[in-house]
Amino acid sequence: MDQEVGQMESFTKRAMQIHALYDEFNLSARGRAWSREESMLGFVGDVGDLAKIVMALEGVRSYPAVSLDGALAHELADCLWSVLVLARLYGVDLEQAFTQTMSDLETQIGSDLQRPQTEVNG
Repeated sequence: MDQEVGQMESFTKRAMQIHALYDEFNLSARGRAWSREESMLGFVGDVGDLAKIVMALEGVRSYPAVSLDGALAHELADCLWSVLVLARLYGVDLEQAFTQTMSDLETQIGSDLQRPQTEVNG
């Protein structure tokens, strides 16, 4: 688990380095850095791009002639970058939140599996 802690912090540190470069670029090009809200909206754009690629991979949408596998990896990495940056900008301990959320989900799903399906589906 300690190695995982280091990996998450390493990813976050790298994400924030790139975020700082974007701030520098935006200050130079536009006279101001993005707000936290604009960073979130950039994430929404990345999720939209990811959705288009997944739809193309599933055959329900066309996509420019590029490697869809490469595009998928790129967009997933973009989304991860955004999540790491947003967590840091809002002071969220993402590792702790992830660990707690997975434990909560595991408990809930385990509980749901123990109940008859009529109870689970309501």
